[in-house]
Amino acid sequence: MQKLCKCGNQMNIRLRTVMYQNKVEIENVPIFSCESCSRNEVFAEIKPELTGLIGTLGGKPGKQQVHFDEISEVAHLMVKVTEKNRASDPVESIIRERINELLDLLLLAQSLGDADWTQDVRKRLEQITKHSLAVQDLA
Repeated sequence: MQKLCKCGNQMNIRLRTVMYQNKVEIENVPIFSCESCSRNEVFAEIKPELTGLIGTLGGKPGKQQVHFDEISEVAHLMVKVTEKNRASDPVESIIRERINELLDLLLLAQSLGDADWTQDVRKRLEQITKHSLAVQDLA
């Protein structure tokens, strides 16, 4: 995925580590980077999840490492797509596989009557469907 940088060159999307308060390493955050001017921008579609995560960390977090792909389905899918053993797999099949996994988890969570888990899985499914249109527009 690419977008045009303010300098006029192409920005490519990459998974990067973002530091918060010089104490929290947030790994696997989708970031647009420009090799020409070194400008970086957080992928707009994941900003709500990143902002929500930072809100839960508070103003004075302890030293820690957070894997953003465990919070954001877009980041999770980007990690999957970039795995070496998945290099020849079509992106659509990786997305379909993740949706099926989440639907299985949703059925399990519902059958166990776990409302919090059910809500979390639904939120993850919503992230995929909400962001799939934006990702298709960038591809």
